[in-house]
Amino acid sequence: MDTKVVVITGASSGIGAALARHLGNSGNSLVLGARRVGRLEKVAEPFGDRAVSVRTDVTRRPDVEGLRDRAMEAFGRVDVWVNNAGRGIFRAPLELTDADVDDMMSVNFKSVLYGMQAIIPHFAERGEGHVINVSSFLGRVPLVTFRSAYNAAKAAVNALTANVRMELGAEHPDVHVSLVMPGVVTTDFHREALGAPEGTSVSSAAGAAQSADEVAERIVDLIAHPVAEIYTNPAGAQLARRYYEDVAAFERNTRG
Repeated sequence: MDTKVVVITGASSGIGAALARHLGNSGNSLVLGARRVGRLEKVAEPFGDRAVSVRTDVTRRPDVEGLRDRAMEAFGRVDVWVNNAGRGIFRAPLELTDADVDDMMSVNFKSVLYGMQAIIPHFAERGEGHVINVSSFLGRVPLVTFRSAYNAAKAAVNALTANVRMELGAEHPDVHVSLVMPGVVTTDFHREALGAPEGTSVSSAAGAAQSADEVAERIVDLIAHPVAEIYTNPAGAQLARRYYEDVAAFERNTRG
């Protein structure tokens, strides 16, 4: 893969930090955004002048646009933009509050909208570029009901991604828009979820948990070989196909 300028949101930990390490170790230039500046700077530090860290609250459009502007200032272009920032929740669907839903939509959905609206005009002008939106397997299959507001926000990300890809396809065929759907990943995501009980963990029927590095490796391959969407765990794709073949039967059997 030719070296690229890559912007990653949510880059201070988890999948974002792992992806930054993989791409930085391959000689790419990085613009890393997150709210936790101390952690962010530690991720960027090994790559010297090839990595820029920017305090970014992805729920604020001006912050996302500022991340783009800093990338342009530092490197003169952006080749790949990864909308990775996200946050989970522990709340039964019928107990969700307005604040819960607003938080899930702001962090998981509106941040993706802001990112695409900020960078795609630059890609369209250049005639090339790649947006990668990190969603979740749970945006397709309802296996973890206490994640319902998160799942709904990720389902919205899935739909938005597909619609933007369709809109760009005819006039800008070299501007790629990809969706990444991990399953369970061994990061701090579950412990940092809104309302998470002490010592919590989440298991899934979607195969064994993956490490952040394993997911990052799949995204690196996606950058080299753009496609519309990937499940990082093959079991996720198989379960999604089963779910849509017969929704009622799948849900009945899953409930036991």
